[in-house]
Amino acid sequence: MNEPSLTTGPLPYTDTKPVGHADFYMAVNATFRFILDRFGYEKLKDYWRDIGTTYYRPVSENWARGGLPAVADYWRAFFKAEPGAEVEVLELADEVRLEVKVCPVIRHLREHGREIVPCFCQHCFFVNEAMAAPAGLTARVQGGGGRCVQRFMKADASMAPQNLEDIATAS
Repeated sequence: MNEPSLTTGPLPYTDTKPVGHADFYMAVNATFRFILDRFGYEKLKDYWRDIGTTYYRPVSENWARGGLPAVADYWRAFFKAEPGAEVEVLELADEVRLEVKVCPVIRHLREHGREIVPCFCQHCFFVNEAMAAPAGLTARVQGGGGRCVQRFMKADASMAPQNLEDIATAS
């Protein structure tokens, strides 16, 4: 498997089109459903963690070098390329906060009548946490189902773990 290499920009890949194609979201949802149905929830979480640690390794390495400003740069570039996203990226003194007003994935799946995997929004926590950990950061997600807040901050052993009940069921 070819892993992406870090480019000169905040994204680990280059693309000639300014915005991605939303039909990919249907494949993501179908993949999550297949893994969940065939192998179970624990294996789905393992899959999400694996994406965060392997595919996104160049992003994690960039975050380790650049700290929270690199986190903010990445998410601005990421959501700029996501069709239909309405996300504000806030750089605060001790965290980067994503205020997702319209999740492009949930929006597209709903508009096309797709049944969304109920735990779909949890992937944002498991992938983000796996991306953040090698950079000495942690992630927390609250909300879901099309609107959420995602926070990235320095890891602190005294911080309570993510409560998955804070992540809404998608439908």
